[in-house]
Parts: sequence; structure tokens; C-alpha cells
Amino acid sequence: MTARITQPTVSPPVLQMRSITKRFPGVLANDRVDLDLYAGEVLALLGENGAGKSTLMNILAGLYRPDAGEILIQGRPAEIHAPRDAAAFGIGMVHQNFMLVPTMTVAQNIVLGIADLAFVPDLGAIETRIRELSDRYGLKVDPRAYIWQLGVGEQQRVEILKLIYRGADIVILDEPTAVLTPQEAQDLGRILAVMQAEGKSIVFITHKMAEVIAFSDRVCVLRQGRVVATKRTADTNPRELARLMVGREVLFRLDKRPAQPGDPVLTLEAVHANNDKGLPALRDVSLQARQGEILGIAGVAGNGQQELAEVVTGLRPIKRGKLLINQRDLTHCTSLEAIHAGVSHIPADRVGMGSVGDMPVADNIVMKAYRMPPLARQGVLNRRRILDFARALIDVFQIATPTPQTHVKFLSGGNIQKTILAREIDACTDLLVAVYPSRGLDVGATEAVRRRLLEQRDEGRAVLLVSEDLDELRTVADRIAVLYEGRVMGVVNAEEADVETLGLMMAGASDPVIGDAAADPGTEGGRTQ
Repeated sequence: MTARITQPTVSPPVLQMRSITKRFPGVLANDRVDLDLYAGEVLALLGENGAGKSTLMNILAGLYRPDAGEILIQGRPAEIHAPRDAAAFGIGMVHQNFMLVPTMTVAQNIVLGIADLAFVPDLGAIETRIRELSDRYGLKVDPRAYIWQLGVGEQQRVEILKLIYRGADIVILDEPTAVLTPQEAQDLGRILAVMQAEGKSIVFITHKMAEVIAFSDRVCVLRQGRVVATKRTADTNPRELARLMVGREVLFRLDKRPAQPGDPVLTLEAVHANNDKGLPALRDVSLQARQGEILGIAGVAGNGQQELAEVVTGLRPIKRGKLLINQRDLTHCTSLEAIHAGVSHIPADRVGMGSVGDMPVADNIVMKAYRMPPLARQGVLNRRRILDFARALIDVFQIATPTPQTHVKFLSGGNIQKTILAREIDACTDLLVAVYPSRGLDVGATEAVRRRLLEQRDEGRAVLLVSEDLDELRTVADRIAVLYEGRVMGVVNAEEADVETLGLMMAGASDPVIGDAAADPGTEGGRTQ
């Protein structure tokens, strides 16, 4: 990515947020925040998890009401009490946790809530328009598919298409590239350029410093609910921004000792599995993850990564082939049998699948350990020991929560993720399946998560790391397998893999085979047979 050439802002701001304050039980999320947004600019909004970024933007989008402060649009006070009010002011937001109805189709979700929609809408015309936009922006999605049938990355595309379809003038993007390949992230940059040319204004929430430099004109940094700096992007750099975010120097590259792989922990032999539509999702997949190594899984969302993780963790049946854990045949195991076999799972959907929002942090942390002493005896839970156990992990994983008894739904997305990490890493004995474990985390938390994964590897466990962040895979993984349309395109050594080659493989190009060590056990030259 190349840096933008920014122009000084000379016209009045189209949006002003003045002294915005918002409190939740035990948390001051926004503390007298001021923010300006100008016509035709991209404003990057940075901050640690829990710094108040999403809360501030949810106020602008009409999901929360501020306890104090005011919002001005084009210099005039704007009363925003609901998303419909925000839409009337031309404000649209792609949320980190998607705002989609699972039982409705893509097309129905995109037009849901449009005020002037016909009582009996012409779904055929709507679907045609969505296909046109999909082709134009490279956001491949089936307008007739149900949301529950889509992977996380595909749902992200639906959210982006929703804004494009509705033509918002003030666009808020919360981690929009988290599930995109480098090429698709570049495409998003071009989409932003088109929006800017049309005079649209964009708030871009991201934790990827390269994108801040490439996409934004100005940067606003939040820490602990307050604005600590607002800078022209051209006048700053990633290291300074990271320091402003977390209050300390952040290492962008981790020191990683060479892997010492041992016996196979996970073995997949010619595995076939279907997706939720009953169509092939995994085709003849053969892979091994060994003790003391991290096997990365790369691929554009919807190419079988989710189904692979579900097969390994007992959540999806195998149609044909074999699954072994420590040489034990678990082809048709249940999720509980996978847990008993030493498999832990950090799912992609942290809210819908990885946690229970209406339960306390402590109860979420002990979801796997509660069956055993000392947390329970003869089926009776020991609440004191559960709280002590939870406090210890809250401290180790630095989960920002007022108390262990605070409900998870009141935490930021990053702290929900830390809660899941604490539970799954503590329970892991043999294999950790981590699906997008650092998605949506700030640079400091991302550094901590990656260190945790390396610690698991160095303690002799196998780690299956599913990610579309190629920098993360190249930094953390020892070997990288690339999936395309459910097939393994190749397995390469992480230290020898380059972003361009991996990106091409993710788009369906054959593996050029990088080094002799790229060959995966059970394959030849890095390709499945």
C-alpha cells in the first residue's frame, strides 16, 4: 500500500461531535469526546479495545444515546435517537458485530428498513441491482442466500453492500478489511477513493497500521474514552500511532524460535464435507498439524476454512475421509468428544458462538472447566472457587471488566475475545484451533494473542491457525496451507512465503512450491493427492 497525498481541510466540517459522554455500568466509555469530519475525507479512528471507538460510532449511528454532548450535521444540531434517524441524515455503519437477520436472505437484509420500499418489493430487480454492485466492487455474494448459510467474511460483504446500495453520505466502517485478502483490501481502497470523489465522508476504524497510512487523511486516537491526539496522516507513522494507542512501545515483529515439530496431533486424510447448503465445502483435504508447530490456514472467506475448523472440533460431520487426533480415529466424534481429546476452539463468531452475552465473565471463562474439581463436586458448583479461577485468568489475559460478575455483553469486542482466549487456552492440552483470533483487536492485544499462540506451540501443542491476515500467518505460523473452493492449493514454509504468492493461491492459482520443506505429510510437493 502507498501513502495517500492529503490535502488541507478548508471547508467547515460536515459532522461535529462535541463533548460526547457515555457511561455503562462500571465503565466510562466516552469522556467528553470531540470529533470533526470533513467532506470527502477518510478519518481513521484508532484506540485500544475498550477505548470507546465503537461506542462513539454507535452513538452516531443511533444505537446508543449519549449521556451528554451534542451532534451537529452541516453545522446544525442533529437529534439521533435511532438508526432510522441516522439514515435520514445520510449516516450508515458497517458494524464489527454484524447487524443482519440470519433467517432472511442477502437481498432482504440489504433492503430491510428502507422507508420508501414498496409494500410488495420487486425482489428480482433488487437482486439484479445487488449482483451489479457485487460485480462492480468485487464483493462476491449470492443475493438469494440466507445469512445463516454464509461465513463471517461473506456476511461482512453483505454489510458493505448494504451501505453501497443505500448510498450513505457519512460512512462508518468498523474493521471492514478483517476478512479480506491483501488484493481485496486494495480494492476497498479504490472503493473509498470513489466514495471520496463523490463527496462522501468516511470514518475508518482499523487496527492495521498500513491501512491507516494508505487510506486515511487524518487520524484520531482514543485512549480510555478520551481523545489523546488528532493528526494529519502524512505527519505521523505507525510506531507513533501505536504508542499513542497503548501508551508504550509496541513490537510489530515477534521473536520466534525455530519450530521443533514432533509427532502428528491432527491428521486429515482425504476429507470431504458439505456446507450448510448441502454443497461441497471441503474436497479431498489432507493435512497434518504436529506437536510444537503452528499450521496456518489461509484463504478468502467462504472457501472452506470455517467448515475445516468445524470438522476438526466435531461441529460438522465428515462425508468422506478420516480425522485422527493423536493417531486416534475421531472421524465421527461429537464436540464433547473433541474436547475430551484435548481440542480447544476459538471460533470466528465471538458473540454468537464463542460466548454467552447474558452470562457473567466468570461463567463464560469456566464453560469448559466447570465439570471438574475443584470448581464442582458431584455436580454442585463451587461459586467461590469459580470466581477465584476467573479472577486469575482475568489478570493473566488482562481482560478489562469491572468485575468477574459483569455480563459479557457489556464488554468491548476485544475483551470478549480475550475472555474466549482465556477459556480455550487454559483448557487446551493437545490441539488449539484458532479461527481469526486477533480479528478486531488493537495492536497491543494482537501482540499478546500472537505471543500466546507461540507459547502454546513452544509448550508442545499443535495450533491450527485460520486467518486471512497474511502478515499474521507469516509472522506466527510455521507452515501455511492455502484453501481455495475447499481444496488445498499447497502448503508452504511461512518464512519463505510472500504476500503476492499467497494472495494468488487464495485466488485459485497453483502453488509454485516454495522449498523442499513445503511438502506436507501425506502430500507430494505441497499439493494434495
